[in-house]
Amino acid sequence: MRSIQKNLETFHQAGINPVAISVDTPEESHKLAQSAGYRFPVLSDQSKEVITRYDLVHKGGGPAGQDISRPAEFLLDSTGTVRWRMLTENYWRRATPEMIMEAAKGLQ
Repeated sequence: MRSIQKNLETFHQAGINPVAISVDTPEESHKLAQSAGYRFPVLSDQSKEVITRYDLVHKGGGPAGQDISRPAEFLLDSTGTVRWRMLTENYWRRATPEMIMEAAKGLQ
């Protein structure tokens, strides 16, 4: 998410509005966003409704064995249709801003 913040202006210029979704409580998500200086929304999916809908639940993947979300990045169009996605099992492997921008260019 740090790389998203670093490239936020570039994303906005390309018409991309980043949003992060976490299984943390709304308070934890807000605290994370504030402490990290994120200027994009960090939403809470504490009920896991969204991550279940997008097949992102990593059963027992949390430090205490709780269900968490698999790492993923999506590009959605203005109707909410998923136009591109990157899913991974490896928390450390994420789409780079360059990969996201390249994918977005391919969708225009």
